[in-house]
Amino acid sequence: MYKEQIDMARLPHHIAIIMDGNGRWAQKRGMERTMGHQQGAMQVHSIMEAAVKLGVDYLTLYTFSTENWNRPTDEVAALMALLIKHLEEELFIKHDARFRVIGDVARLPQPVQDAINYLTERTKNNHGTCLVLALSYSSKWEITKAMKTIAAEVEQGKLESSAISEQTISDHLETNFMPDPELLIRTGGEQRLSNYLLWQCAYSEFYFTNTYWPDFGPEQLYEAIVDYQSRQRRFGKTGEQIKDENAK
Repeated sequence: MYKEQIDMARLPHHIAIIMDGNGRWAQKRGMERTMGHQQGAMQVHSIMEAAVKLGVDYLTLYTFSTENWNRPTDEVAALMALLIKHLEEELFIKHDARFRVIGDVARLPQPVQDAINYLTERTKNNHGTCLVLALSYSSKWEITKAMKTIAAEVEQGKLESSAISEQTISDHLETNFMPDPELLIRTGGEQRLSNYLLWQCAYSEFYFTNTYWPDFGPEQLYEAIVDYQSRQRRFGKTGEQIKDENAK
């Protein structure tokens, strides 16, 4: 229904999603929280395939934050096991899709690191949608890391402090290989960014839905894109200026 309403000429190049509500989805059904994560992992495949068919260039999923390391040990272990299980090479080969990860990968278990490195290398020359997982990631961690790197370059004489610009900072972030997201979706009913892509989302359109991630399918993705396309993106300009520019 919503797919037919999408203007393919105005498709967002980069969609970022906060996949929230797995645990609550399971608890409402009398299940263990890990069952919700399992169902949520399956939904990643569905959303990825929908994004590929639409032609979305980048799909970034907030999979595991630095704060999530504070969750119960058994839940963290189950999440790590799910990661390895669902990093399926065949899915990426089938769709000519690429795979990348942003975050403090060094904190992840070695088997997870090995799986990430293998799939990243295996798909680097593909040409389709790039699925990016934010793993052991937080925006404050990312920006702090970037500032330390920039400071070191200044100390080493590789960079003049007067030359530091917004682009300099963007170039030192984990996301330097892709454009900022035009659309950020959060499932599960919460309305906050939870330390996710804070710099990159300066002018993103936000879409919040009460739907838990395990129930967020392609139709819900299409609905979010239709809503995004109904908005006027002004970037500080007036609505009249945007209309004049579009008329040219």
